[in-house]
Amino acid sequence: MKAAQWALFGAALGMMAATGGYLQEVSATHRLGAPGVLVGPVPLYGEHGEMVARQSVLLPREIEGGAGTNLPITGAELNGLPRDTTFGRRFYRSADGFQAMLTVVLMGTDRTSIHQPQYCLVGQNWTIDRTERVQLHMDRPYAYDLPAMKLTTSMRARDKQGQPMMMSGVYVYWFVTADKITSEQGTRLWSIARTMVEKGELERWAYITYFATCLPGREQATFERLERFIRASVPDFQVVKGKPTGRLSPVAVQP
Repeated sequence: MKAAQWALFGAALGMMAATGGYLQEVSATHRLGAPGVLVGPVPLYGEHGEMVARQSVLLPREIEGGAGTNLPITGAELNGLPRDTTFGRRFYRSADGFQAMLTVVLMGTDRTSIHQPQYCLVGQNWTIDRTERVQLHMDRPYAYDLPAMKLTTSMRARDKQGQPMMMSGVYVYWFVTADKITSEQGTRLWSIARTMVEKGELERWAYITYFATCLPGREQATFERLERFIRASVPDFQVVKGKPTGRLSPVAVQP
């Protein structure tokens, strides 16, 4: 790497570190903004059936006629994330047999509730084979494109007979606050810093993920089915919407 490139790389790292330190220092003194998802008094439970929270993100009870089942919040999440983190997690099985998990992690006064999505997947033994930016085509309450990241993943597993097999997965995620949508972690952090300076407010971001598994070779078909599933469910719990015409910018502001 040339000297000029090293200097640019070092400057970028310095700016990121300074932003992180600034956010850590001032977040406790700023008022907390409104979330971009619905929150209400629906309790959540842990791995052993114990109540771990009295409120949660209000996810749909069913999607496309398929009932959702609440999934527990793991001990690792409860112990590893700030205490004021709010969760929502449900597993859905549609009438045609399609299955997907929907998870929302909503930050409170500590921005570390949300981290790089790739950490969780790798920590659960998934290999990330491909990362793509995608535009999800929404049709409620009007037509707009929702910017998201699509991760195509794979894992060595075993079938019901205990024989080794390969499994694939399609993981789609994005971030929202009261008036913004973005698929970029860096954009989200810069928006937090800017809003703190301009409005004296700590934006309350939520990290939204959809995950569906499939057999190798079925990744594109699974993504297309997952996009339809996302289109049917997002308007039921996500408050913020994209612009009704044209392509979204990296951060889409609600009109």
